[in-house]
Amino acid sequence: MAIIGIDLGTTNSLAAVWRNGRAELIPNGAGEYLTPSAVSIDEDGTVLVGQAARDRLITHPERTAALFKRDMGTEKQFDLGGRKFTPEELSALVLRKLKEDAEAYLGEPVAEAVVSVPAYFAEAARTATKRAGALAGLTVERLVNEPSAAAVAGRIGEGDEEKTCLVFDFGGGTLDVSLVERFDNVVSVTAVSGDNRLGGRDFDKAIAQGFCEDCGIDWDSLERAQRELLLRQAEQCKIALTNQKNVLMVCALGEGEPASLTLTNEWLIRKGAPLFKRLTAPIRRVLADSGLRAESLDELVMVGGSSRMPSVRGYIAKTLGREPAAGARPDTAIALGAGICGGMKARAEGLRELVLTDVCPFTLGTNVANPADPARPILSPIIERNSVLPSSKMGLYCTSYDNQTNIDVGIYQGENLHCDENTQLGMLHISVPPAPRGRQVIRVRFTYDINGILEVEVLSQEDQRTDKLLLRGSGVSEEEARKRMEELSRLKIAPREQEETKAILAKGGRLYASCVGELRERVLMMLGWFQEQLKSQEPLRIAKAARRASDFFSQVERCMGETGLEGPEDMESWWEEA
Repeated sequence: MAIIGIDLGTTNSLAAVWRNGRAELIPNGAGEYLTPSAVSIDEDGTVLVGQAARDRLITHPERTAALFKRDMGTEKQFDLGGRKFTPEELSALVLRKLKEDAEAYLGEPVAEAVVSVPAYFAEAARTATKRAGALAGLTVERLVNEPSAAAVAGRIGEGDEEKTCLVFDFGGGTLDVSLVERFDNVVSVTAVSGDNRLGGRDFDKAIAQGFCEDCGIDWDSLERAQRELLLRQAEQCKIALTNQKNVLMVCALGEGEPASLTLTNEWLIRKGAPLFKRLTAPIRRVLADSGLRAESLDELVMVGGSSRMPSVRGYIAKTLGREPAAGARPDTAIALGAGICGGMKARAEGLRELVLTDVCPFTLGTNVANPADPARPILSPIIERNSVLPSSKMGLYCTSYDNQTNIDVGIYQGENLHCDENTQLGMLHISVPPAPRGRQVIRVRFTYDINGILEVEVLSQEDQRTDKLLLRGSGVSEEEARKRMEELSRLKIAPREQEETKAILAKGGRLYASCVGELRERVLMMLGWFQEQLKSQEPLRIAKAARRASDFFSQVERCMGETGLEGPEDMESWWEEA
């Protein structure tokens, strides 16, 4: 039974599957790859999904919904002809259509999918996406960040060379910016940022409102159907400007002559100036978090349908001082990458297994006392944003007043100083014996996996009692979650038992025993450095460290006479590099 990959987009969605040695896009019933993410309820109660629903945004706006992906994980409801739907229920209808189209195309049942999500999706939105999959009859164990999927698709096509690239993923409703490193069989997202309220649809609105402004039309006084008509016209003009220098926008909104205006990309840049400024904020944050400068990038990859806009491509190219990589397929790269991930999950023959790592998009932490305002505890980060997943990290905390007998350990997600400004995920209540302030100490460990399962473990150092809380995404049974957390328990120990690292450590130990003097000291220093890298628990960092340590120890062997080198002075370049 095939496992498909799905790009569940704000504007359009599509699916892919790995078969016959490659990722293959799956057409819908109309023979198109892109299925509009729109849902409409007909007068007789029939549910329409895709292009038919999108067309009804103009004729039946009160019965049609789009852009609901932006509200995933919230309590917002959409009223379609008197029936109310949550964002995840509407997304489930889109997923169900993609599932049915895939079954018709592949000629076999489809029960499981890998679904892509914006890297900057919070936990509530990720959980809602999994719930949508379950409502559509799909098992969704694995969510893949959209930039990761794009990087995987590019890597399969381009080989195994080491690269550091910035993935600018600009779709119809969201913007994700990610720094992605490729090394050997590791594809690692090392920093993410984004704007979940910025996409191509916002440029459609800027065009429509700019058109009204220049033509003397009051946008705020227009009916919903008239606005939708203007937005559709604006979108068509935006697409036309991809290949044309200018385009005539004409729209009849009532009696009298239709309004018309000639649009250019220069006009669009003027009208959309605030949106262009918002495009660069996530780029700056990603570069700052990663500690890299724009000139250190090997490649700029632009994906997402809205990245086709010449004004956007030119603006980002100028900001980063480099042109986007040629050959990227903005509309389909993410779906193809998700299809490859589906093939890896199914252990497809001939598909090399990749180590695919993502990062935690938001900081996870707990509450500590705020002396300045006791009613507003402060967030103490434990797993900071852009930590490589899976991750297991610990913090030490103590009582804040004399004879304290209870400690409330809150679990929060977010970047703000005060806990009440972040999202609370859970709470543990710990009893401790009364003692002077600061005497009772607890260890709080967060272990977070790539599927969004968070284990919080609190150990009281006084009586060695452990309390645990398991936070898991919907669609994952408690038994399955506990099984995965047992597998993750190895994260709490430095990963030294893997065959490659064990062999490198053994080789280093043998060389230490064989060397003397300065060369022996350098071997010892390399061993210490390599063991420190193992403690990071980051696959990309460990893979690079293993390569350097292995090369270094091979050079030591040559220095000992296997290739006639004289002594440790030949090690300088290797040591400085390490």
